[in-house]
Amino acid sequence: MSLSAALTCLIVLIFALLGVAKTMALGPMPDLAAHAGFTSASYRVIGALELAGAIGVALGPVLSLIGELAGLGLLMLLAGAVTTHVRKGDGLAGLAPAMGCAAMVGWYLVLLAGVGS
Repeated sequence: MSLSAALTCLIVLIFALLGVAKTMALGPMPDLAAHAGFTSASYRVIGALELAGAIGVALGPVLSLIGELAGLGLLMLLAGAVTTHVRKGDGLAGLAPAMGCAAMVGWYLVLLAGVGS
């Protein structure tokens, strides 16, 4: 498996799991939504957008425009996550997952665009 395929699979897995957990309000998701200042309904919308992003990223190797748009959409969601964590004073522990995911999605977009090859 190539590095770009492994990265794609990792991003799809992360956002599919997060999306399902948010849309179904599993585990700590209702508490996390409340902490962030979101209603359950709005957190479910975020989860649905994460699921859509995961599907788009999965399609990226075959339909690069879809993959690029999905990656950009995920970056916008992650920018919102970082902003929310900063506003809530969550510190590095709250910021690290969103920043790490943003770095992975950015790397995916670079690989998808073929920059440097």
